[in-house]
Amino acid sequence: MKLLFSATLAGALLLSAAEPKTVTVKGYVLDSACGFTKELKKPISADCAKACAKAGSPLVIWGDDGSVYWPTTAEMPAASQNDKLLPFAAQKVVATGKLYVHGGSKALVIEKIEAEK
Repeated sequence: MKLLFSATLAGALLLSAAEPKTVTVKGYVLDSACGFTKELKKPISADCAKACAKAGSPLVIWGDDGSVYWPTTAEMPAASQNDKLLPFAAQKVVATGKLYVHGGSKALVIEKIEAEK
């Protein structure tokens, strides 16, 4: 019985670590600090978002669905993704990439990003 339970648990863990799915998200690029501490749903200004990003605050995509998408990379060692998002600071974007979900947090390996038209 214990062996069957262990095998079932191991299988479930392997399935939960399945390949991430490709998604397209829409939302605003803003710095994470303003999004959380000021409860913003959209940026105050591009200058504000850029200043915070240059000071080290990670830029995120604050999704239209209310989710916060943390840009990440699949390569190690991981590197900041602010340079990829900085041109879109305070803009509404459409981003496509691989979605990783862990403990309620969402991370996106951005494959394509552009300003929403």
